[in-house]
Amino acid sequence: MHSEFSDKAAIVGIGQTEFSKKSGRSELRLAVEAVKAAIADAGLDPADIDGMTTFSHDTNPEIDVARALGIPELKFMSRIHYGGGAACAVVQQAAMAVLTGVAKYVVVYRAFNERSGRRFGVGQRNQPTGGDAEQIAMSWLLPFGLVTPASWVAMFARRYMHEFGATSEDFGRVSVVDRKHAANNPNAWFYGKPITLEDHQNSPWIVDPLHLLDCCQESDGGVALVVTTAERARDMPNVPAYIRAAAQGAADDQHMMTSYYRPDDKMVELPEMALVARQLYATSGLAPEDINAAIIYDHFTPFVLPQLEAFGFCGRGEAKDFIRDGNLELHGSLPLNTHGGQLGEAYIHGVNGVLEAVRQIRGTSSNQVDELSNVLVTAGTGVPTSGLILGRQ
Repeated sequence: MHSEFSDKAAIVGIGQTEFSKKSGRSELRLAVEAVKAAIADAGLDPADIDGMTTFSHDTNPEIDVARALGIPELKFMSRIHYGGGAACAVVQQAAMAVLTGVAKYVVVYRAFNERSGRRFGVGQRNQPTGGDAEQIAMSWLLPFGLVTPASWVAMFARRYMHEFGATSEDFGRVSVVDRKHAANNPNAWFYGKPITLEDHQNSPWIVDPLHLLDCCQESDGGVALVVTTAERARDMPNVPAYIRAAAQGAADDQHMMTSYYRPDDKMVELPEMALVARQLYATSGLAPEDINAAIIYDHFTPFVLPQLEAFGFCGRGEAKDFIRDGNLELHGSLPLNTHGGQLGEAYIHGVNGVLEAVRQIRGTSSNQVDELSNVLVTAGTGVPTSGLILGRQ
């Protein structure tokens, strides 16, 4: 049974810049370009926008974006923490704002020069330490070599391999599917550049058991979308992507990508994502078999496998077999990351994945899934996270 939230709000506009390794312009300009494109795609004027939401990490103040675009008034502003874990939560915030009448049209945006500017891949190396709670927590990790996101994920990946017999090749199959889909997507950095499993296995080691091709890109770019009520969406130019469900989740003994101290049966799971999954299915009234495609957050390939398990697409420890059987292919039971994911298209903190889900709903994806009704989108893993189910009426 649908909740009162389900299908009451919709994404009605999407916009982006090109995705590159050196944008040659400021992060603010990237944000403004993406927001301007999303507003135009929705058939609106900047003066129609009265709300904005983004990541706590975003460097572009709402008032600066508004001033650059000629948005006169903002009635709603919010920001979500935890990096990529915010990718779907920002859409949830926008939906709640329009459904409560706080705002009519809310823009979600994320923009950065993450390759040519501050590179997330360097982690905590050469970063000044301070006295806030997050940095104090890091002090228990850094002296032992856990200094980069890849190193944090490698610990989880090795334990998952130990428990379930997964191999580096099993992780590599995720990368191969992503790059296959990216190769057909003109938006993607790796457009026209598929890889083989042999390419994956021959790519350099980053942190055992992660190869280079297990790790997402570092990208420059901006993306944005517009959210409003379903009632308003019916009169707008593009097919609305109805928000069937949206959820956030933080689980017991949650750490920032280093939740190594949970009970043994939870150390190879993502309980925060399982919490998101339970909420999404309860809100939407849908089940795993109702999902026609999935945009799974793929900053590192090992985290894709437990996400498939958390959402019930396969049993605990069975994701490797689910993937080997071809289920993630375009004509499989669960086409994965039809834009190429963050490994193949770009790393825009997961929000570019929301845009791809909208394109699937509209029927305009470069890798369109036939007879599609519902798309799952997940956000950053290993951190407090979020998720969406978008649908077509």
